[in-house]
Amino acid sequence: MDIRKEQTTMEPGTPDEQALAEINRLAKTPLAPEQVYTFAVRLCDNEVDRDLERFDPDALEELGRLFLGKSGVFDHQWSAQGQTARIYRTEVIREAAKTTEAGDEYRWLKGWAYLLRTEKNAELIAEIEGGIKKEVSVGCSMGKSVCSICGAVGGCSHEKGQRYGGKLCFRELREPLDAYEWSFVAVPAQRSAGILKRFYQEREDTALLRKQAALGVKYLASLRREVVRLAMLSDDALDGEAFAAVAAKLDEPELLALRKSYAKQAARRFPTVPQLGAAPAHKREDETVFLV
Repeated sequence: MDIRKEQTTMEPGTPDEQALAEINRLAKTPLAPEQVYTFAVRLCDNEVDRDLERFDPDALEELGRLFLGKSGVFDHQWSAQGQTARIYRTEVIREAAKTTEAGDEYRWLKGWAYLLRTEKNAELIAEIEGGIKKEVSVGCSMGKSVCSICGAVGGCSHEKGQRYGGKLCFRELREPLDAYEWSFVAVPAQRSAGILKRFYQEREDTALLRKQAALGVKYLASLRREVVRLAMLSDDALDGEAFAAVAAKLDEPELLALRKSYAKQAARRFPTVPQLGAAPAHKREDETVFLV
């Protein structure tokens, strides 16, 4: 499942000796401190977000490893032209005094990024320092989405946002598989870390589409049977088996047109007869018998 989390940049500046060494492990040509601009980002956390999902606390450690060396882009546009910065260090920050909605210790993944001090990047650096470019979002892949109520992986009967026995239902994202990129974005979806989901949502959409497709198949099968029935009522000489084979190849508009046509023919051939006829009128001797 593709996950995207958003957050805020911080601590812009020039790299120290240790940071420069870490940066130069990623650079093809050794860089000098004055060539590099560094800043830190809050990539993601383990809090329940607006979409009622959260990262498993242990997943943050693995995400930190996966995001090392990953590029920063804009609005998740995977283009080489949009590459602006790169993560050179990560660390999971633990805040013991803060508790998440799930009831455990609050943790968040901090990443340090660098970009080159070029004429092209001057405006971006100014926007970061001026607080204009703040929110970022990460794109990653998670192996499991687990229900907080029953522990089911994937779908279950519990609905996100509902409470069961006083416990909030949300989906916990576990087992990071890959990290793709992190992006500057305009509007974060999560309260403090922001999340944009793609692959898991696509999986839910796929399940819905499959369900709708199954209902569509049943509907067309029922429609074809109805057309064959009406055709047989309209024409005794019609070969039902052969007509059914023809109907099996028709789409809904053609089937609806045939159903309308054959329904009219069948109605003319077998007109509806009322079950009860009108009672003959006769004069009662005492017309006041039903007066109250």
